[in-house]
Amino acid sequence: KGGVAAMTLPAARELARSGIRVMTIAPGLFETAMAAGLTPEFRVSLEASLPFPSRMGVPDEFAMLVQQIVENPILNGEVIRIDSAVRMAPK
Repeated sequence: KGGVAAMTLPAARELARSGIRVMTIAPGLFETAMAAGLTPEFRVSLEASLPFPSRMGVPDEFAMLVQQIVENPILNGEVIRIDSAVRMAPK
């Protein structure tokens, strides 16, 4: 994941001459098939660790960000975190 984030700006600069924008979305915890398998207790503790909002994202929220990126032509070369301001602790 860090490699993709690090490549975003250089790729945007390289592809700019061709009129191609490069954006990266760095998602946090989202409602997925994998998240559906979490035990209720683990889910509660996980969501409690999220600053605000203290819940997992839903696919529509991710899609809204994608739409905003597509519609705003000045966005280029950035990594946008969509993660309730959480930073996962290192292993």
